[in-house]
Amino acid sequence: MAVSVAAAAGRLRRAIRRTPQWRGPSRRALSSEAPPTQAAAVRDAFLSFFRDRHGHRLVPSASVRPRGDPSLLFVNAGMNQFKPIFLGTVDPRSEMAGFRRVANSQKCVRAGGRHSDLEDVGRDLSHHTFFEMLGNWAFRGVYFKEEACSMAWELLTQVYGIPEDRLWVSYFGGDPKAGLGPDLESRDIWLKLGVPASRMLSFGPQENFWEMGDTGPCGPCTEIHYDLAGGVGAPQLVELWNLVFMQHNREKDGSLQPLPQRHVDTGMGLERLLAVLQGRRSTYDTDLFSPLLNAIHQGCGAPPYSGRVGAADEGHTDTAYRVVADHIRTLSICIADGVSPGMSGAPLVLRRLLRRAVRFSTELLRAPPGFLGSLVPVVVETLGGAYPELQRNSAQIASLVSEDEAAFLASLQQGRRIIERTVRRLGPSDVFPAEVAWSLSLSGNLGLPLDLVKLMLEEKGVQLDSAGLERLAQEEAQHRAQQAEPVQEQGLRLDVHALGALQRQGVPPTDDSPKYNYSLRPSGGYEFGTCEAQVLQLYTEDGTAVASVGEGQRCGLLLDKTNFYAEQGGQASDRGYLVRVGLQDVLFPVARAQVCGGFILHEVAAPECLKVGDQVQLHVDEAWRLSCMEKHTAVHLLNWALRQALGPGTEQRGSHLNPEWLRFDVATQAPLTPEQLRAVEGTVQKAVGQDEAVYMEEVALARTAHVPGLRSLDEVYPDPVRVVSVGVPVAQALNPASQAALQTSVELCCGTHLLRTGAIGDLVIIGERQLAKGTTRLLAITGEQAQQAREVGQSLAQEVEAAAARLSQGSRDVVEAQRLSKEMGRLIDAVDTAVMPQWQRRELQATLKALRRRANTAVRKLEMGQAAQKTQELLQQHSEGPLIVDTVYAESLSVLVKVVRQLCKQAPSTSVLLLSPQPLGQVLCACQVAQSATPAFTAEAWALAVCSHMGGKAWGSRVVAQGTGSTADLDAALSTARAYALNKL
Repeated sequence: MAVSVAAAAGRLRRAIRRTPQWRGPSRRALSSEAPPTQAAAVRDAFLSFFRDRHGHRLVPSASVRPRGDPSLLFVNAGMNQFKPIFLGTVDPRSEMAGFRRVANSQKCVRAGGRHSDLEDVGRDLSHHTFFEMLGNWAFRGVYFKEEACSMAWELLTQVYGIPEDRLWVSYFGGDPKAGLGPDLESRDIWLKLGVPASRMLSFGPQENFWEMGDTGPCGPCTEIHYDLAGGVGAPQLVELWNLVFMQHNREKDGSLQPLPQRHVDTGMGLERLLAVLQGRRSTYDTDLFSPLLNAIHQGCGAPPYSGRVGAADEGHTDTAYRVVADHIRTLSICIADGVSPGMSGAPLVLRRLLRRAVRFSTELLRAPPGFLGSLVPVVVETLGGAYPELQRNSAQIASLVSEDEAAFLASLQQGRRIIERTVRRLGPSDVFPAEVAWSLSLSGNLGLPLDLVKLMLEEKGVQLDSAGLERLAQEEAQHRAQQAEPVQEQGLRLDVHALGALQRQGVPPTDDSPKYNYSLRPSGGYEFGTCEAQVLQLYTEDGTAVASVGEGQRCGLLLDKTNFYAEQGGQASDRGYLVRVGLQDVLFPVARAQVCGGFILHEVAAPECLKVGDQVQLHVDEAWRLSCMEKHTAVHLLNWALRQALGPGTEQRGSHLNPEWLRFDVATQAPLTPEQLRAVEGTVQKAVGQDEAVYMEEVALARTAHVPGLRSLDEVYPDPVRVVSVGVPVAQALNPASQAALQTSVELCCGTHLLRTGAIGDLVIIGERQLAKGTTRLLAITGEQAQQAREVGQSLAQEVEAAAARLSQGSRDVVEAQRLSKEMGRLIDAVDTAVMPQWQRRELQATLKALRRRANTAVRKLEMGQAAQKTQELLQQHSEGPLIVDTVYAESLSVLVKVVRQLCKQAPSTSVLLLSPQPLGQVLCACQVAQSATPAFTAEAWALAVCSHMGGKAWGSRVVAQGTGSTADLDAALSTARAYALNKL
């Protein structure tokens, strides 16, 4: 038995290192047990089990958009939304702070980034970019290994009825290098539950030690596996459930330290569990995918799906089925959560997914245009019951998918032609040029994902120049780094150990309620109260807690209370200073304040000694704070105005503000029109002009749950929560019968706001761009800046109006017409770059585009007329012959070229070179060679010989060329031109 177990261990180790690829006849049932269980019932049974039998709280799936976690492109595991608990940074006032036993079904996307299954989707029968993670969690040691293992075993064997002899388990076998022994506790628990030693395997850290990242909470894990072979022959094990026991913390130096509090984190893929319960060898044969596969077959001209892989999948038809089915699920889920195809980050990954799906559906499945969008209702039907956001956004999802599909089809066809042409030119051992692949890619011109280019080449048996591609990628990365905006420093932070120490010492969270301690003076100005506080703890820049800091040190300062607003909710942190009580003439600058697990950490530069126990007085930078208050209240009004202009279903996707500007991301079906932008500004201006009161009040979170029109983001709010209402008292706004929240701005918000809207002064949207398909980013300013922007816009509008009037009057000569054309170009540049209303910019840009077209037409007409006149004069001066070399005055090189062309048109057998002296000694040159004189005599060489003589340069073709130079001796230049031509003729 030892030999077979060892062999199984080897197979399992290889299988774990690469997620198992279920092969073989995918539709063959694994057993003849009970009829298949539907996906919804399996999901519900999991949740009900933990809620009803074991007292777990059910929480909804988080959005696949990571909230406040730049390390992730997508939420890729059930634990992502609980990272604040694991890291010890959860706001103690939030609902999450009370979580102890939790279970849910989490939407997960693994496409791009560190954990990506994108390249494997379609190639086998088990990989997906979107999947559902069933999980249960125990926080702060409410239960640990024994309970977690017992619950998992009970659910699988008693609720789902999986035979015990089909289940194997693995556990952590230790890591001598890290000083970690084997997890014998887990092993003994499984033995106690009845798992025989013959079905237990131990592995090292690669398989059975889970880490959140390079640093942070981690611990051993134990996994439950299912034997596909069912005892017939060698075991074929596939992982079902991973139970992680977080009991260590990986430090920056790589060492492991025990966590102050232990947690349980488990995850089981619904798709794989469903395949086991439905007796399928492929997750694609379950009822989560079969409706999609049937819809694909009905909508395409391809044969029915038959579950083939590898060489058996002739024409890659079944691969295409799996890719399209997987990708449309992922696209639908992501778009419903506000992530749309775009040009960077997660939106770029979605763009790759959509384009892969388009390619597979159109080229391999022969799908008609618009096919992908028609699959969205099938996804909504299969997943909408569990995730209602799919139902709410189904029309938008289908629209975005269809639009992107249509936009990409032409590029795909062109890209295929380029690939085919390039391949035809390759020798037998040549690799496909990296430069061509790059030009086809998303980073190049056509927007084909590189992985798709590689796949198309692979299907043709052609190898790509990977080394060259890597070099190009590095060059692109360097360029982006140079162009990117500076990354804001993270500043000082309290790590999990510092937070744990504070909690053990019984230090209460920082009282930051004084940040709301401000009032409106009768004069209309704001009065901000100071705050006296006690220094509770000091930290050096490396996070070490110290009793004091000396002169010149930069430190982190923890107080019992503060009036500083710490950066959160999109609002920039306050800045200011503090003084020690009794020593008012020594200022300790405060650069910023941050929230760390309910504590407010101030970043301070200490000009003198500061120690724990000191009494200090805090002063916020009032101008900075007031500007942030103006911007934050303006954000709320902008949100409200957008709903008025675009419809009540308009959703905010994010915002950020500082004293200079505000940024607002909004979900849109299409770019906002100038009329919509102007209407939005008008709605805000009206509220500002009415100087409405802004009401703020903390209320129980439950009171806000069912208020029609109440705006909130996909965030975790504290309880009680702060409500901000414009023009209507909070109590009235929260009364569902009043409908007040439908008629004004009412939002959940912890930020600092004006007490009346009039102080905003004005709001101007000065920028607008598409972040991704379906998301528009607006940039706006307020107050005096906004007024100045309006003045700039008005001034530019007047200039454009005057230029249009001059253009309508007509130009008397070429010089005047060219000057007017250049004026149009200057105005275009000015309008493009000015800080002005975006709606007005868009209108002026359209006007100037038409005006410049008219101006250029006028220039061309006048130049043609002038050229015709000079042509006639030259023809009268020169008798017919093979050569005309002369000087003529022309206002521009363009006119000179036209004269040369007209001369040659009227005298086809004549070669012409003309020089035109300009102010300051510059000379223009243009020439054309008669067709009968080529190829021995070329215009480019002729112009180069003459312009080189004048110390200049020339360019052109064999027939027509031009150039410039500088000389005071035109006769010498003309002699050079004649001599060169006569020599060639």
